[in-house]
Amino acid sequence: MTETAYIGIGSNVGQPLENCLSAIRLLGEMQGCRIDGRSGFYRTEPVGVEGQEWYVNAAVAIKTERSPQHLLEGLLALEKKMGRVRKEKWGPRIIDLDLLIHGKRIIEEEGLIVPHPRMHERRFVLVPMADLAPTLVHPVYGKRMIDLLGACHDNGQDVIPLEEE
Repeated sequence: MTETAYIGIGSNVGQPLENCLSAIRLLGEMQGCRIDGRSGFYRTEPVGVEGQEWYVNAAVAIKTERSPQHLLEGLLALEKKMGRVRKEKWGPRIIDLDLLIHGKRIIEEEGLIVPHPRMHERRFVLVPMADLAPTLVHPVYGKRMIDLLGACHDNGQDVIPLEEE
């Protein structure tokens, strides 16, 4: 069965915009996945660890036949292929791919929580999601992305639209 999944994308190492574009291309080449939409790109202030470069963030919608677990495995493999090494939580990264939503599924198991457990608290996720799918309803909170963004208390974080060249 084909479902729509939403992936959060971010990078702040090397050429962040190019890294995000490469990740989107590779996502579209992943077996059982087809890109169905993309948000704009945003420059976002880093959270968690001070002194690092700003991020480029976006969100994509994919049509997928993969289970959430199989999709997560593919995302982790793609991160590794692009050179991601997991060192420090919230530290700099060449690419970060987060499975945000997978259809209407609600999953809580070791290694996988869907919808992403903190997406409703993060402007760097909600701004691209509200751009891509403003009326998409969060499976747990029952609110549209645009409404979650309006209620987000993370108002101190700068999320700035990035002009694409």
